[in-house]
This record gives sequence, C-alpha cells and structure tokens, in this order.
Amino acid sequence: MSAELLTESYAYDLPEGLIASEPVYPRDSAKLLVYDRKSDTVTHTTFRHLLDFLPECDVFLNDTRVIKARIFGKKESGGKVELLFNKSLDAYRSLVMIRGKVREGTQLFFDQALVATVETLNADGSRIVTFSRNGELIRFEALVQLLDAIGHIPLPPYMQREDKETDERDYQTLFAREAGAVAAPTASLHFTPELFEALKAAHPAHTLTLHVGAGTFKPVEAEKILDHPMHSEYFHIPKEAADVLDSNTPLLAIGTTVTRTIEYYVRTGKTEGECDLFLNPHNPPQRVTHLLTNFHLPKSTLIMLVSAFIGREKTLQLYQEAIARRYRFFSYGDAMLIL
Repeated sequence: MSAELLTESYAYDLPEGLIASEPVYPRDSAKLLVYDRKSDTVTHTTFRHLLDFLPECDVFLNDTRVIKARIFGKKESGGKVELLFNKSLDAYRSLVMIRGKVREGTQLFFDQALVATVETLNADGSRIVTFSRNGELIRFEALVQLLDAIGHIPLPPYMQREDKETDERDYQTLFAREAGAVAAPTASLHFTPELFEALKAAHPAHTLTLHVGAGTFKPVEAEKILDHPMHSEYFHIPKEAADVLDSNTPLLAIGTTVTRTIEYYVRTGKTEGECDLFLNPHNPPQRVTHLLTNFHLPKSTLIMLVSAFIGREKTLQLYQEAIARRYRFFSYGDAMLIL
C-alpha cells in the first residue's frame, strides 16, 4: 500500500522544547519558512518579510472569533466538573465535551446561574446539552456572552498550561469578528496591525468564516487515513468572496481553515453549512494557489492537508529542516509559506 495512505507515514519526532506554549513578541518576529514549488527552493526568514515573497494574488482570511469555551462548575452532588463547548448544533443545543461522569438528564451548575442539562451521550465521548438560566433556555447568542463573562480561553492541550489574561489577546486574530470558534486560525496570529494594513494595501483581501472546532486537534487513529471520520465545522462565505472564488485569480489561503472552506465550496457550490472536507495527497486542492500555515501535529489531518499541496515526503523533509533550525511548532509557533 502507498505510504501516503498510511497514518503512521505522517509521524515525526519533535523535541519537546520546540512546542510553543507562548507566542513571540512582536507577532511578526516569528520565523517563516518559504517553500517555492516551482524552483524547489527553501528560504528562511521572518514573518515581517511575508510581503516580500507574495506574488500577485487575492488573500483569504478566516474572521472567526475564539470564545471562552472552557467553563468550570459543579454537579448536583457538589462534585467538580469541567465543560468544553465545541459547537452549536442549533439555536439551543450544543455539542460539548465534559470532564467527569454524567448521565442523560444530569444538570451541571456554573457561575451567573448558568445550567447545562445533558440531553444525549454520544458514542465518541461528546455530549449534547442545552443551556438555561433561571429556568429559561438560552440561545447561542446569549450563551456566548455568558461564556465570555465566566469562561476561559480553550488553549490546546499540548501547551500544558492554564490560560492567562494575555491569551485573550494573543490567541485571537486582529480581524476576529464572528464568535464561535474553540481554536484560533493560527496562521493569522502572526500579523501585527502594521503588517496587516500593508497586506491589505498590496493585495485584495477577503474574509470568510469557519468556526474551528475541537476536532482540529484530534489525531488520526485509523490505520489508513481515508478511514478517518472527518469532523465537521460551520462555515459561511459572503457573496463577494464567492465571486472571487468563481474567478481564476491566484489565491493565498491564510491557514488550513480557509483552505478547507474554499475547497469545500469549489466541490459543492455551498456558501454556508457544515464543512467536513479532508484534504490529503489523494484529495489535493483544486482552487487554492498558495498556502500560509503553521507547523502541525504528527499524524494530524492538518499535516496531511499540507502534504496535499507538496507531497508527504517533501512535507516531512521541510519539517525536519524546521526542527534542525529550531523553529517553534503548533498554535503559538512559527509559520510556513508554500508558493
């Protein structure tokens, strides 16, 4: 069987010291690895020089906003419980993860009189709950406001630390607008206000929305990558952005979330719904010309997405070069530009 189909073929060894648990300041001082596919050349620079390498293209960004999705409360028995909001299923029902044993009908109590009632226990360990306050069900819009008041930024588990006040700024993009993500579109975290303004002055910039879910961190556990059940995430593409996607102008996708959303639209024609597209070497991009992204977890769907652009062997080769040069990996880490 082709190595590209085997999950184990996307493994690599990362020294623990290269997992970024804090961002660098200023944001654009992060390292940037530039890989040019046409010339098969690699350039090592810093993110503030991004515009020096970009060809003529339109730029797409994800304007999702990370919500304070992690809340701590108590069961009726008084036992402590932790709940991680994942995504809204409709106006009132939410998909969550709960640390602690619960049953259908269990009620969990949080600050500001917020109550979560467990409606369904899913086989994958997730739970469906409804939220209420003073006996009245709460819609998602009101829930977000309460979470912002009592919750915590849901840092990825590999950071191995609790969130702090600075994460409210650092784990959010400059253009975050639409509330609903539980993870940041991390390629966008490197922009300073000055660099972002320079980007918009040099290239037509467009936004779309994909609410990044907790599934983005889920490793591929199936032996063969195509057997992996891909998670789905809500997306919306404005008409102006869709019109650009329907043209033949070159595109830079800032991040894997943008890439998946664009490629889902190209395949389905849908501008809103649930995106469950799995890009990999056997399902390569059809529309995105260039990709800006961070360095991703071994055996993750995200490293497979990068491999869809440049192949598995080249991806792992570039990752080894980044490791040798002490690049910082994952959400608060350094970046790679694929041309």
